[in-house]
Amino acid sequence: MGDSSATGARPSAEVTVDLAGKRALVTGAGSGIGAAVARKLAATGAELLLVDRVAESVEQVAEETGAHHTVADLSEPDTVAELGENTDIVINNAGLQYVAPVHQYPPEMFQLLLTVMVQAPFRIIRAALPGMYRNGWGRIVNISSVHGIRAAPLKSAYVTAKHGLEGLSKTVALEAAGHGVTSNCVCPGYVRTPLVERQVSEHAVRHRVPRAQVVEDVLLSRTPIKRLVEPEEVAELTAWLCGPSAVSITGSSFELDGGWSAQ
Repeated sequence: MGDSSATGARPSAEVTVDLAGKRALVTGAGSGIGAAVARKLAATGAELLLVDRVAESVEQVAEETGAHHTVADLSEPDTVAELGENTDIVINNAGLQYVAPVHQYPPEMFQLLLTVMVQAPFRIIRAALPGMYRNGWGRIVNISSVHGIRAAPLKSAYVTAKHGLEGLSKTVALEAAGHGVTSNCVCPGYVRTPLVERQVSEHAVRHRVPRAQVVEDVLLSRTPIKRLVEPEEVAELTAWLCGPSAVSITGSSFELDGGWSAQ
């Protein structure tokens, strides 16, 4: 699924970034993009605090990367706000998906997605900024989505949350610019994560079609480059945004979507 042979091998070039001595928080770090970001930031020398609501998953990544970890549910933002304190780097990655037409969308699910993907990042950033301001340095990278800049049917809460995260990121960028703090968004298309793999499997079973056909005809129908994005690609861009080469980049959104948003 998502074979890259038609467009060349998976990217192998790595960004060289030195973040030794920096304290980084990564949410949703137990799998997928979050785990890839954790591995990349660990390789840069950053001291990590990994957060996920699944204990077994985050413990495994923490052991692999030599990181600290904590189990937390971002649907309870009052309890996670303090995670941002005394951090130099915040990677807001945790998210979830629920699909339904607007007129049938459960209000409690709509609220849950906004809480996890907007309210919790706001609380974490709010707690992190005072320390970043004191130190005169900070990096905030919000893992948004192509749906942060493009809408899609049946995903009203997800699209709304990602658009909200984009707005929060840009506002922070403007307020924090004079303090040596940058805030940016990374906007992937469909990434090879457990969430996407599950969506592919469910669609294949529901419509009785091969998984490869779901990827080509459904997920990548609007994407010129016919391959899923790898989590490591997102991690490389995220790390670069934390490094010295990106010191003048803030308030920006970086599409990593195979050309989807170019249309």
